[in-house]
Amino acid sequence: MAKPALAATAGGEDMMGEIELNMADFVRSKPELKYTFFGGKGGVGKTVMAGAAALHLADQGKRTILASTNPVHSLSGLLGQNVYGKPTPVTGANNLWAYEIDTKETIERSKADIKQKIQWFLKFAEISTQADAFVESATMNPAFEESAMFENMVDLMFKNEYDAYVFDTAPTANARRLLGMSSVYSLWVNKMLKSREEARSLRDLLSFTKKKEKDPLMDYLLTFRDRIEHARVLLTDKEKTAFFFITLPEALPIAVVKRFIQWFHDFGIPVGGVIVNMLIQKDQVHPDSPEFVKNRVAMQDTYMAQIWRDFPGAVRAVVPLFDNEVRGVNGLRMLAESVFAESKTPVAAAS
Repeated sequence: MAKPALAATAGGEDMMGEIELNMADFVRSKPELKYTFFGGKGGVGKTVMAGAAALHLADQGKRTILASTNPVHSLSGLLGQNVYGKPTPVTGANNLWAYEIDTKETIERSKADIKQKIQWFLKFAEISTQADAFVESATMNPAFEESAMFENMVDLMFKNEYDAYVFDTAPTANARRLLGMSSVYSLWVNKMLKSREEARSLRDLLSFTKKKEKDPLMDYLLTFRDRIEHARVLLTDKEKTAFFFITLPEALPIAVVKRFIQWFHDFGIPVGGVIVNMLIQKDQVHPDSPEFVKNRVAMQDTYMAQIWRDFPGAVRAVVPLFDNEVRGVNGLRMLAESVFAESKTPVAAAS
């Protein structure tokens, strides 16, 4: 039987925490798992965890895409090659592509789409004015870039060209808004459809000709509603989708997970679990180790006790602090061996 990981309470009393279902077993228990998201507070290691998971799935023979929905991309830096703007084969790995999504092109395309739809609306309402001012107002919305990112992400999912999709998301608040857009869009589109139907009925009533005219805006709204519903179904499918929170054994990253994990439950987005990153291994600490290191270990003990207490049964892996930063395929493969270790205890850091 695997030895459980140990953590100590602030008062020095040992508290035993155990990984009930590790990452390797979780993935095995979800044979249809296709869309995997990694999120958490900034700086906790979301990108390297997503990279390690993608490499693990690719090594299992799955055609895998590692995509970044973080506006501040870092996949190219992690992999040491340019993956911006299009899916790019990852050098040194089979079955793995990486893709930093380019939102600029999507934003420009969205502006053109919005302009066309506003022109449809103005023509329908017989209003004589230019659409440019309305377009500028609509695209100044702070959520416009996230909307564009959501569209790119959904496009990638709908093309269905890969066996596994691993997303490196923005810090959790942004990821929450991004993934929650399917629900927000659904509410918005349904209200727009209702208003549009009422306007069309009134127009028909007041028209002299009684001639039925094409309504491209209504056609668009109906198509968009079907598209968003398809996205919502995929993002809330418990067998196909899982969102993993990454945290450090520190107060603020834990607080972020606690704050947002219920929101993901409320929106129906399946939570795969919590991965603890950068735990200092006690067997690497000796009596002559610097006080700074001993103090960090004591601090991490306190927060590990909190993690076991706050996320019962949800911890999937406890990853050690490595000697060097994780970069490149070789670094990701070393990290993947730790994240997907069959043992329920953390893998010792490589020397």
